[in-house]
Amino acid sequence: MTDEIPVVVESDGPITWLRLNRPDRLNAVSLELYRALADAVGNAAKDRAVRAIVLTGTGRAFCVGADLKAHADRTVAAKWRATYVRAAQRAAVSLQTCPKPVVAAVNGHAIGAGLELALSCDLIVMAQQAKLRFPEVALGTFVGGGVTYTLPERVGGLRARELLLLGDFFTPAQALDMGLANAVVPADRVREEARALAERLTHNAPVSLAHLKQLLHHAPGLDRAAVLALEARALGACMDTRDWAEGIRAFAEKRRPEFVGE
Repeated sequence: MTDEIPVVVESDGPITWLRLNRPDRLNAVSLELYRALADAVGNAAKDRAVRAIVLTGTGRAFCVGADLKAHADRTVAAKWRATYVRAAQRAAVSLQTCPKPVVAAVNGHAIGAGLELALSCDLIVMAQQAKLRFPEVALGTFVGGGVTYTLPERVGGLRARELLLLGDFFTPAQALDMGLANAVVPADRVREEARALAERLTHNAPVSLAHLKQLLHHAPGLDRAAVLALEARALGACMDTRDWAEGIRAFAEKRRPEFVGE
């Protein structure tokens, strides 16, 4: 059965596809899914052949958030709940800090934790008909996955407060307008559009991308002097790579560089 593997890993040349795979539950998150996702991201991050990652969902949804049926039992031990929260945070952070660029292919509804996972990716492509919402406060629960910093980073503090405090549905077109999504396309083109973005990312220098992702992740909490120091350190590290020399040669020869990640 398709839901026996919570996250399906598919190789597509230098691109690794990670597919949330609980279609009977609209890919609602579970402890097993979170663990499998974090492990899959970690494996892709260590694989030198992988240059980009695409996260998507099986079936008609991307991910509709927490599996509320699984959370309905109030007798569940506090220890299990803590384990679940840690696994959720690990999955989100693995995407946010992965040295490889990650594209979210939001093929359908992205609610709560599902939208939080999408926001943990670097670029987001959304299906036009997807429903989007952060419903946590309306359900007496709470947001996760670092959305209190990933959302304001994209849409600004005022709009983030509106989306999180009110918990209203909003559309992919609105997400695009406010800077939450990079592209909105018909559902049957989401995979194609996401792959096109990932393909472009695979042509960039892996070492440069890794330093850039790390700095983008940490820069908002640093002062100007610290950011400048980190940029200078990253530039120095890149200048010591074979890819630096290859990039200069390719520019002079008016051709696409062939980076090796060294």
